[in-house]
Amino acid sequence: MTLPREKSFAEKICLPFLRDAQNENGGWGFRRGAESRVEPTCWALQALSGAALPDDLAAVARGIGYLRGAQLPDGSWSSTPAQTKGCWVTALACLTLFADEDSAPKVETGLKWLCDDWPRDSAPWRRLLARFSPKRKLLPLNSALRGWGWTPRTSSWVEPTAFALLALQKSPRKLLGIGAERRRLLGEAMLYDRMCPGGGWNCGNPMVYGVAGEPLIVPTSLALLALRAYPERSENVMSLEWLASSVAGAESAASLALGKICLEAYGRDCPTGRTSLEEIHGNNGFLGSVPVAAWIQLAYGEGPDRVFGKAVERTRDA
Repeated sequence: MTLPREKSFAEKICLPFLRDAQNENGGWGFRRGAESRVEPTCWALQALSGAALPDDLAAVARGIGYLRGAQLPDGSWSSTPAQTKGCWVTALACLTLFADEDSAPKVETGLKWLCDDWPRDSAPWRRLLARFSPKRKLLPLNSALRGWGWTPRTSSWVEPTAFALLALQKSPRKLLGIGAERRRLLGEAMLYDRMCPGGGWNCGNPMVYGVAGEPLIVPTSLALLALRAYPERSENVMSLEWLASSVAGAESAASLALGKICLEAYGRDCPTGRTSLEEIHGNNGFLGSVPVAAWIQLAYGEGPDRVFGKAVERTRDA
C-alpha cells in the first residue's frame, strides 16, 4: 500500500529530478550532468513512461533513440560509451525496449547475445578442476548450473542472472532463439542453488568457507522477482518472510523501493519502514542518484510497471 505522502513525494521530488537530469543526447547519467549511460537511461525511461505530462512523451522518445543508438554491432549494450564489449545491461536494455514496437529487431539480437553468453566458471574444464579442489566442501555449489555474469565469459552472479531471466520471461516467444528455454531453466536453478541458508540472497555465494552468507535486500528482491512464477516454493516463501522483516528496518531508499516492488509483486503489503523517504532524502538527497530516484517512482508513483511486478509472467506467447 502506498500512502498519499509517499506518492506525493515521488511526484514532487523524483519526477522533476529525472526530467531535469536528461542529457542533450537523450540519455541519462548516474547523476545529473554525468555522461549518458545505458543503465541509468533504462531506469529513467521506466519511471517516466507512466508520467502524465506531455513533455514526458518527448523525453521518453529521445531516451529510446539514445538507447537504440547505443547498441553494439553484436546485439549487446555496454556499460559505458567507451567500451566496445557488451555486458549485463543488455538484459535491462531489452526489458526497456519491449514497449517500443520499432525496437523489436534490436531486442531480438540483444536476447540472442544474452543466450550465447555462457559464464566461464561452469565450463566443463572448470567443473573438472573444482571436483579435485580442497575447497570444494567449503563452497558447496552446483557448478553445472549457469546464470549470467556482470561481464561476458566470467562468473555467474545473482543480480545479472535475475535481470537476464526477467528479460527472457517477458519476451514474446517469436523473439527467443532455440536455446533460450534451456538458459532460463539453468538460470532459475542457479538462483535457487545460491540462496542463503535462512532465505534471501546476497550478491554472490550463500556459503563461504563453511560460514553462511548474509542476505541483502536488493539482490533478494531481484532474485524473487525473477522467480515470481514459483510463489508456492518453500524457498520463495522463506525468502519473502526474510525480506518483509528486513524492509521494515531498512534505512536505504533503494532497499525500501525494491523491497516494496518485490513484496507487492507477490501480493503482500510492504511494512512501513523505520525511516521515511522524506527523512532519507533530507539526510542524503538519495546522493543525487538517477537509478534510485527512478526506483522510488516505480515503487510509489503511478504508471505502467514494465520491468517488475505483475508484468513478470510465465506466458511468453504474446
